[in-house]
Amino acid sequence: MGKIALNAEQLANFGEEIDAIKQTALLQRGTRDARYIKRVVAFQRALAIASRMSIYAALPFLPSLGLSLASWPLFWTLICAGSIGLGIAKILDNMEIGHNIIHGQYDWMGDPRFHSKHYDWDTNCPSEQWAHSHNYEHHTYTNVLGKDRDIGYGILRMDKAQHWHPAYLANPIFATLLMLFFDMGVALHDVEMDSLRTGKRSFKETWPKLKQSLRKTARIWGKDFILFPALAGPLFPVVMAANAVANLIRNIWSFTIIFCGHFPAEVHTFPASVCENETKGHWYYRQLLGSANIEGGKIFHIMSGNLSHQIEHHLFPDVPAHRYAELSVAVREVCGRYGIPYNTGPLWSQYASVWAKIFTLALPPRHTGNILPA
Repeated sequence: MGKIALNAEQLANFGEEIDAIKQTALLQRGTRDARYIKRVVAFQRALAIASRMSIYAALPFLPSLGLSLASWPLFWTLICAGSIGLGIAKILDNMEIGHNIIHGQYDWMGDPRFHSKHYDWDTNCPSEQWAHSHNYEHHTYTNVLGKDRDIGYGILRMDKAQHWHPAYLANPIFATLLMLFFDMGVALHDVEMDSLRTGKRSFKETWPKLKQSLRKTARIWGKDFILFPALAGPLFPVVMAANAVANLIRNIWSFTIIFCGHFPAEVHTFPASVCENETKGHWYYRQLLGSANIEGGKIFHIMSGNLSHQIEHHLFPDVPAHRYAELSVAVREVCGRYGIPYNTGPLWSQYASVWAKIFTLALPPRHTGNILPA
């Protein structure tokens, strides 16, 4: 995809049209949105409880207790149902509930249960650290090299303009590990362990956030891998393994959705110079070119936290995310009139594109580029 040239007047008009879509959505917030988030939270909590109960209900049917082989199918059915259900509950908590509430999408309700300053999600990253690294750094400087630390998460080479080092030959390995332990990758993101490694920060400067993150991790992992398994007594390992599978399901899905929204082919990056005197129109323009959507049905969009509409999320991070599907129609129409490409595709296509980039950028560069000038 080549450079899209819009002059200052076009950028201003484009920005006004996109901003009008946002303001209309903000004015429409009300009972519908409050009812939606309350229903999702109620469903998520019920699913989490039912899933944990399913795991415990399977324990009496464990064949090793001396029961007949006929107990195997029921044991595995209950364990699998519990693990998968708990994984889905964690996905909903992290993506459709926690991520969107911490963005302030429901602050207007005046309900502390759904306020960005009070909500604490079921993942290792402290909410206030996420609000800084994600809400501020990433959404302000989306895909700006040297400013948006989400480009590579401090361990991956995800753009040709990133200086190549022999360590990046392990790009696919690093990406796989990040996918499997995505909860820890997110927990350490605002800690900036890469800055400690490169000497940009001292351990003394890093320790306060690291300590906070480790405490949150200890609390979350203590719940999943000590407290709940301990309730099973001698069958501790079975419950711990089921909870580990649930966390793994959440991690792989979160990694997949987030990477498919940020790193497929044709997603642009930008030099730091774009931030100098950047207008609102250019900021909206940059969000569009630095994002990609994933096509799917309603349930898929809910399971993705509506980050399958990553373009709309980058444009309107404080608008309730369940509205993104309807807003995408208007956004796409505006893009069509200004000749701005709207990057969207099925999950398999975007995911394949992401992994192709991960493998390709592991190799030494033949040339530099892929930076769209301001």
